[in-house]
Amino acid sequence: MATKEDIIKALKKVNDPDIGIDIWTLGFIYNIEIKEPIVNIKMTLTSPMCPYAPMLIEEVKTKVKEIKGISEVNVEMVFDPPWEPSEELRATLGV
Repeated sequence: MATKEDIIKALKKVNDPDIGIDIWTLGFIYNIEIKEPIVNIKMTLTSPMCPYAPMLIEEVKTKVKEIKGISEVNVEMVFDPPWEPSEELRATLGV
């Protein structure tokens, strides 16, 4: 049975191409719901106009489907609340 930790581990393999940090650490993932064999993910990006959105969504689906027992991944892109980097991330990024 897939666990939330399994999903998080897979999501940590998906990097934002602009920032070079994984989407979990960036705080892009708002919710993970597991109903095997389906995983539903709510995520955001730095901007609704991000040109990498389609690529990131497909990479999320691909990585999570590699988990045993998962055959479908639905990704809902949301922008409310808007993404804001954590204080720790701001320090890492130097902003």
